[in-house]
Amino acid sequence: MPRTIIITKKDGTEEAFDPNKLEFSLKRSGAKEEIVAEILEHIDREIYDGVTTDWIYKHAFELLEKKADHATRFRYSLRRAVADLGPSGFPFERFVSEVFKAHGYTTRVGQKIKGKCVTHEIDVIAENTEEIVTAELKFHNKLFIKTDLKVALYVDARFKDIANSGFYKDKKARPYLITNTKFSSNAIKYSECAGLEVMGWDYPRRSSGNLHDFIQESQIHPITALTAFSKKDQRNLLDAGFVTCRDIKKNDSKDIRDSGIVSRERIAKALEEIDNICIK
Repeated sequence: MPRTIIITKKDGTEEAFDPNKLEFSLKRSGAKEEIVAEILEHIDREIYDGVTTDWIYKHAFELLEKKADHATRFRYSLRRAVADLGPSGFPFERFVSEVFKAHGYTTRVGQKIKGKCVTHEIDVIAENTEEIVTAELKFHNKLFIKTDLKVALYVDARFKDIANSGFYKDKKARPYLITNTKFSSNAIKYSECAGLEVMGWDYPRRSSGNLHDFIQESQIHPITALTAFSKKDQRNLLDAGFVTCRDIKKNDSKDIRDSGIVSRERIAKALEEIDNICIK
């Protein structure tokens, strides 16, 4: 009979370790079957009661560093890299805007839109020839925090006020609530009933419907996933407006070199890392 190991989650709660969750995240990153099997076997040998989810992630990532390619390691770290865009939500807004652009939209960030009753500031507006996406973004540094029902309620209300103003005109209106973590069950239940589209890290499960897949298909990735930069480098770059790997790649990163935000050596390593993971 398999042993039951109790692990400690980020929020301090405990649950039984489920190796299927780890296997799913490893396969989702593109790790080969034999590497996945080896990591699962290793974790099974080393794991113990009370171990944290951080320990499991870091242990698995260290093994990926030794056995997998750059792109696989990069994809495995993506969720935490997006969370590292904080503490403010503005870099996340910029990042999501760039992801929408890669999917063929023109975008605006932090725009004030006059509703029928009051004026609203919309985090991201994404538009193409057929539709207008008006997105409210809820960013969380801590991955265990969920976006709850009251957020879905007020977001739905503000988008109805915008719709009643005629803002969408003859295009399809797509009000969206997007978070880098998860939604509460009631937030999901309400959004499904009210017709409010929601996008969480792994919700909905269908391809392109969740944030993970939406990012992967765009090939727009945050600079916080690059190991060439220290945490201090990443923070300085984010404060200066450099959010995506594309920002680093653009113009051979001349603006960064001239600014002196990070060393030329680390820029060169970052560019090499970006090339290795085939980022646009």
